[in-house]
Amino acid sequence: MDDVLRRAPLFAALDDEQAAELRASMTETTLPRGEALFHEGDPGDRLYVIVEGKVKLHRASADGRESMLQVVGPGDMIGELALFDPGPRSASATALTEVKLLGLGHGDLQPWLGARPEVAMALLRAISRRLRRTNDVMSDLVFADVPGRVAKALLDLSRRFGVQSEEGIHVVHDLTQEELAQLVGASRETVNKALADFAQRGWLRLEARAVILLDVERLARRSR
Repeated sequence: MDDVLRRAPLFAALDDEQAAELRASMTETTLPRGEALFHEGDPGDRLYVIVEGKVKLHRASADGRESMLQVVGPGDMIGELALFDPGPRSASATALTEVKLLGLGHGDLQPWLGARPEVAMALLRAISRRLRRTNDVMSDLVFADVPGRVAKALLDLSRRFGVQSEEGIHVVHDLTQEELAQLVGASRETVNKALADFAQRGWLRLEARAVILLDVERLARRSR
């Protein structure tokens, strides 16, 4: 668990003694697959660090359609905006697998931010990366075609969850076909067509809630 926490920006700026002290002030939460950690619009004043499992961040439109913003996993943080600006949650967070998280309230972190500006800077850098990624996603929705977005999404998932094997990069993403389509921002039929084309070309092999990337170079070129 300590190695995972050290990857989180909240802990990266602390020494071992400080990290242990902060860890002791956090509360542990576990969720089964499919259970929501919080919903869009809920009051938010708590940050979470994922220790085990995967969580999807998603939003719903007025007509009930879902869009997925990101899949996050061990070492990632959720809800960091609440520490600087407590208010309604901007998205929902739902467990894709069984998940273990550590939570920290706004009031508990304020003394750390006041006494250790390096912690605040680390959190702000994390928020900046999240914003930059959101800008990239918005740009892709406007300028990139669906196969390009599918290739880019698979490469992003591989960088964070992929394991190198003899065949290629094995990526257990834990997403259904519908959820993968929500992540890409397209219909399930269009995404499945792109995946089938990639498989026919020998660039990947599909598995249940997983994929093996066989030709990363060609997928990277297709994602541009």
